[in-house]
Amino acid sequence: MTITAQDIVSLTSARAQLSELAEQVKAGAEKVITKNGESYVALVDADRLDYYHRLEQAHLHLVMLDEVQRGLEDLASGRTRDAREALAERKQVRSPPQAASASTY
Repeated sequence: MTITAQDIVSLTSARAQLSELAEQVKAGAEKVITKNGESYVALVDADRLDYYHRLEQAHLHLVMLDEVQRGLEDLASGRTRDAREALAERKQVRSPPQAASASTY
């Protein structure tokens, strides 16, 4: 769906026209509400919002499946490392170097 100039509403106008805007959204429009001239929030039909959330979940599942497939391919081709060693290396890289303590006798 394309957002048009009619779909952009200031927060002040949205407060005054909320019932009217809600009816337009229920009929299929989406509204972008601005604050200080910048996008602030959107007014979207609840069913459409649920649909967007389901799409996002499906996308995340596909990304996870892709990662699993790459992991299995790495395993099959022998591109593996011991997890404890890899974690120890990461920890070592992230740790700030220990400052040499200056001791005077």
